[in-house]
Amino acid sequence: MSGDGLLTPLIEALARLPGIGEKSAERLAYHILKQPAAEALAFAEEIRRVKQDLRQCADCFAISREERCETCSDPSRDRGLVCVVEQPKDLLAVERSGVYRGLYHVLGGSFSPMESRGPAELTVKRLLERVRAGGVREVILATDPDFEGDGTALLLEEALAATGVTVTRLARGLPAGGQIEYMNTSIIRDAVEGRRRYGAPSDRGGTG
Repeated sequence: MSGDGLLTPLIEALARLPGIGEKSAERLAYHILKQPAAEALAFAEEIRRVKQDLRQCADCFAISREERCETCSDPSRDRGLVCVVEQPKDLLAVERSGVYRGLYHVLGGSFSPMESRGPAELTVKRLLERVRAGGVREVILATDPDFEGDGTALLLEEALAATGVTVTRLARGLPAGGQIEYMNTSIIRDAVEGRRRYGAPSDRGGTG
């Protein structure tokens, strides 16, 4: 095998990452090859740490070191509020706003039939179990304000309808088509504080 061919397994592994094509994978592989050994091995150690030391919280599916994350284990959090987000990075964005003191639920993605991602691929069933167990008075839908996020919110609203829990969604201070992880703190703060009851445009409900 030639020298270039020795990089083929690494290039193929990098190309399997989302958003990385073959050319980008090739550039990354050569970059890693040129890095000092200490930097490259430190990078490899971070990958090992993520896979071995981190896990999903058993309650909300956020990233955690322990079985239950810090938020779910915090007795000062309002356990009657559950904010539903698509990804852990969205949870961090809402948390940075500083106005929300409830719990979270991470779906693990958005509802997307075109990509064969339905309720079974998300943590919808676990969310319903949490609500039906009692103690939750409001579920805040904090999905992205885009086509998939709106579809996900509608799916959840229909699934939660029979539980009797109040369902709200972040106010449209969030620009349509945007992604929560890129919103600044003030936009997210206004959206959390101005959320409304889902399906009732004139209603204003809930406080953080």
